[in-house]
Amino acid sequence: MIKAFEWMVAMRYLRARRQEGFISVIAWFSLLGIMLGVATLIIVMSVMNGFRQELLTRILGVNGHLSVYSDTHILKDYENLAAKISQTEGVIKVTPIIEGQVMASANGQATGAMVRGMRLIDIKRRPILADNIKKGGLEDFKGSDKVLIGTRLARNLSLRIGDKITLISPKGNMTAFGTVPRMKAYRIAAVFNVGMHEYDSSFIFMPLPTAQKYFKLLKAVNYLDVVIAHPDEARQRGREVWRKIGRQGRIYDWQQTNSSFFNAIQVERNVMFLILTLIIVVAAFNIISSLIMLVKDKGRDIAILRTMGATRGMIMRIFLISGASVGVIGTLAGFALGLAFAENIEMIRQWIQGLTGTDLFAAEIYFLSQLPAVVDPTEVTYVVLMGLGLSFLATIYPSWRAARLDPVEALRYE
Repeated sequence: MIKAFEWMVAMRYLRARRQEGFISVIAWFSLLGIMLGVATLIIVMSVMNGFRQELLTRILGVNGHLSVYSDTHILKDYENLAAKISQTEGVIKVTPIIEGQVMASANGQATGAMVRGMRLIDIKRRPILADNIKKGGLEDFKGSDKVLIGTRLARNLSLRIGDKITLISPKGNMTAFGTVPRMKAYRIAAVFNVGMHEYDSSFIFMPLPTAQKYFKLLKAVNYLDVVIAHPDEARQRGREVWRKIGRQGRIYDWQQTNSSFFNAIQVERNVMFLILTLIIVVAAFNIISSLIMLVKDKGRDIAILRTMGATRGMIMRIFLISGASVGVIGTLAGFALGLAFAENIEMIRQWIQGLTGTDLFAAEIYFLSQLPAVVDPTEVTYVVLMGLGLSFLATIYPSWRAARLDPVEALRYE
């Protein structure tokens, strides 16, 4: 009965009359502030998680977890070395790779590109490549004049299946007239799209024997690409591989290779979290100000309730319920809005782009062709608890002040 009375009075105070409209406006702004703060935090954290996961999936899909290099930058006995590395615990596959920068030209246009020589069987064992062939087929990826290119590179150079692309290597051939750039034309066997701008616009895959001939690395490769079972164990597995090959050469793991990139994402994520948390903090201060004004306005009502037998605890709980209701409703509304937005963020982006005619997520800048979002339940729980916690903390002082109000003094000045 007592609890029902407290809830009734608290809800009545939230429905302000005309003369108390200003207090009600502040309460509404507090609710909206908490809702937008919680929703924005969930959305931003989800996008940052999705961005990191998508980049990691694509980077580790095209590249391995470990790269084994020789001290001379050329691995000659790479088959025996690959067999040794394959015996290391946790190693799934080892891929010999030749890699080199070239100038690619076709139809009067030219651009820089990265040529990667791989065996057909190794490309088929990389789902991100094998499952994303958009035109042509891997069955044509054989012979000495066939290559795979990305969709954006094909679009930039106006190339189709069967067209020729000319590759110009900066390491030219020595002649009597000096160094002449090495040039050779290849036919497009297939076009891939892995969904990452860097690969789709600049990578060219060719058969390993063809790459060995083009880069003059007969019976040799540049490095061995190693895939392990657990990417997070890359550093430990790298040390084991180094011991397995006789403590020679150099080994880089994916965390070292992409450290600056993923560190930048983590720093940006932390900064965004701190900045957006301030929205919830400001909204919590609005709850404090609105409750203090409400306590001041309801001084006579509090005094009457006290003379009728209401205890200080009851008065305190009334204002706690009033303030906390704003925070709870705002937090839950923000939770629902944030999840709904995060789950449909790509559709919303497409809709806004169609409405405004602008590109909100340029692949050239953000590397990915779609806006990703991955909701982490732990992070969402933390954000919701933080919103609820700040809301409850914001109500303590005004409620304590209302409970400490002297009814005699309150009635004397009325």
